[in-house]
Amino acid sequence: MNQHSLLPTLTNCGLDPAHATQAVNEFGETVDVHVPSEVPLTLRVDGMEVVTLMTLGTCPEALTLGYIRNQKLIDDIHSIESVTVNWDQEAVDVVTRDRVGISDWQEKMKRRIITSGCGQGTIFSCTLDKLYEVQLTPVTLRQSALYELIRTVSRLNDVYRVSGAVHGCGLCTDTESLMHIEDVGRHNAADAIAGRMWLEGIEGADKIFYTTGRLTSEIVMKTAFMGIPVLLSRSGVTAMGLELAREIGMTMVARAKGRHFLVYNGAEHVDFDAIPPDRLTPPPTKGMNDLASH
Repeated sequence: MNQHSLLPTLTNCGLDPAHATQAVNEFGETVDVHVPSEVPLTLRVDGMEVVTLMTLGTCPEALTLGYIRNQKLIDDIHSIESVTVNWDQEAVDVVTRDRVGISDWQEKMKRRIITSGCGQGTIFSCTLDKLYEVQLTPVTLRQSALYELIRTVSRLNDVYRVSGAVHGCGLCTDTESLMHIEDVGRHNAADAIAGRMWLEGIEGADKIFYTTGRLTSEIVMKTAFMGIPVLLSRSGVTAMGLELAREIGMTMVARAKGRHFLVYNGAEHVDFDAIPPDRLTPPPTKGMNDLASH
């Protein structure tokens, strides 16, 4: 039996991400607008309830796999037999091949941490324990390529443009987006990308992870567990997110809009090949004493 045949079977139950409604603008006029979906999805593993996620519902199967992967609840995707979404029950059932559920589940539940992510994320302290096992290999970023990537990803937030109130995350090369997912919380979008990477066997070592949201400790951890060495955001960073990025050697680029960005960590891995001539730092001039000595 080949490895592909051991991949879990998945339903395909994505929902429409936005709904039409009406609102009244500042002129007292009724206008047609869209609002994003927000639906609960309870994740169960072999019948055991794990967590309820609030989500757009566009990629529920990938979100489920990514959550399991990033929380280190199941280590091997081939041990999962199926992922079945049932929106009538607002639930997704994960069935493992040996039907024993998650090992040490009760102990893991005792050590759960509520994070500051949009939509309120959850991590388990055992996840933190495994973070420092991750080995990231730095990659070189070209400033010119970074500008091209910023232009590319800025055009991809389709749900946000029509409805607002969502975050987008993307898996990228140095100039292109390979996949882009939006959800009500950046941690959900990150998990959905992790799920697709896990399912398709995509490695992260030469990739860039992009998010529209803040670079918090949770996003740093999720990116690290995907094996991605570079984190890019149009938003800012938190102190704990920066501290973790420094400890594990992750390049962190934030406030990235147009031709502006700030490298908070890993500037030594950036090739500044697009600095305007008038902004180049001139070489230090010799002092009078130096000149007199020659």
